[in-house]
Amino acid sequence: MSHSASPVADAWTPAELQTVIDAHRARPGAMLPLLHAIQARFGFIPEEAVPRVAEALRHTRAEVHGIISFYHHFRTHPAGRSVIQICRAEACQAVGSRQLEAHARKALGIDYHQTTPDHEFTLEPVYCLGNCACGPSIRVNDDVYGRMTPEQFDELTDELSATVVEVK
Repeated sequence: MSHSASPVADAWTPAELQTVIDAHRARPGAMLPLLHAIQARFGFIPEEAVPRVAEALRHTRAEVHGIISFYHHFRTHPAGRSVIQICRAEACQAVGSRQLEAHARKALGIDYHQTTPDHEFTLEPVYCLGNCACGPSIRVNDDVYGRMTPEQFDELTDELSATVVEVK
């Protein structure tokens, strides 16, 4: 079983942020594509990006912040090494995803949109993973797991915590 690396790309710098802004600012309807590009590049949208995006696109800071906070996809802090998404769609709810999410919150000691203090895990809701016949389902980074039980969840998080990222 392969486990993908964290979606976090690189530590951000003001110069790199400006490069992303400049590459997207002229697009029609640039706000969402630009915010997606910033998150794709840095793994989150740094607070310092808000005034820069607002100025580049001639919006207010409040408008930019409103868009970031409205869409749950956007993160304003770096994600953990493993991003765990629990499916909350009806098919998964019918087979126990609510109990699984309660267990996950308790086991990790965090709520949705939070990251464990050791930066290992970020917990997020998702509203369909396309794995409805095998619910309850979760996704960890790019890997989808079906028929997830609380016991399997604990085994998986233990395995992920034990996986050391080799630094070269």
